[in-house]
Amino acid sequence: MAIHHLFRKQLVPISPEKAWKFFSDPYNLQKITPEDMGFVVRSYSGPKRLHPGQIIVYTVKPLLGIPLTWVTEITHALEPEFFVDEQRLGPYMFWHHKHYIRKVEGGVEMIDSIHYKVLYGWIGSVINRLMVEKKLKKIFDYRARKIKSLFGEFPA
Repeated sequence: MAIHHLFRKQLVPISPEKAWKFFSDPYNLQKITPEDMGFVVRSYSGPKRLHPGQIIVYTVKPLLGIPLTWVTEITHALEPEFFVDEQRLGPYMFWHHKHYIRKVEGGVEMIDSIHYKVLYGWIGSVINRLMVEKKLKKIFDYRARKIKSLFGEFPA
């Protein structure tokens, strides 16, 4: 059973509070996701403010433009330091995404640590190697560029 891992780190020239406000709002995820993913927030439970137990329902088109429902739950949150979303229904067999926001000189260090699993056995490993891993890297590369365009270049 292969659990795959994607790790990304980005320096952003904003305060932890501004980072939390932006990245903890599910609707802002649409702004930093490639359009071809067809990512749309459909609903969320409770108040808009991110909180443990919150359920967020999306539509996403990860492959061939076929729409899928993706349901995640916010399982942990400590404002403005981190939150965790886990898939409850969707394209992965397992999805656990940790978002960290750490204050650094000149802004924040944003970390995404995703553990995920596709299909069982060797078939899942092949599918991951041929398609899923590349697609996830492309999505997070796009996010990094979009975040830089929204918030500016981190000072050298």
